[in-house]
Amino acid sequence: QVQLVESGGGSVQAGRSLRLSCAVSGSYRYIGWFRQAPGTEREGVAAIYVGGTTYSHSSVKGRFSVSRDNAKNVVYLDMDDLKLEDTAMYYCAAHSSIGNQGVLDPNRYVYWGQGTQVTVSS
Repeated sequence: QVQLVESGGGSVQAGRSLRLSCAVSGSYRYIGWFRQAPGTEREGVAAIYVGGTTYSHSSVKGRFSVSRDNAKNVVYLDMDDLKLEDTAMYYCAAHSSIGNQGVLDPNRYVYWGQGTQVTVSS
């Protein structure tokens, strides 16, 4: 069983930065960050393997980065140069399957946090 709790969401102006945190308890192989705007499907934005390899969706590459603090059992999503289209509910999720196929596919993930809202305004 893995438990995840997101925090750090809020309202920011376009161009600013925000850091989301995902506090994790339990063992996993992958932690992913996902987002979902109203009326859209949930999409993966970044993920990190327990060994440290990171993955980012092309739409956020260069702006979003995922990292972790092993001592605190926290995974971060640093978001820079935020755009209006980044507005969404952001979730972290975990799974323990072997292999990185579908690393940004929400269907691969088993355990989910409750989400944290990010709103970007002009």
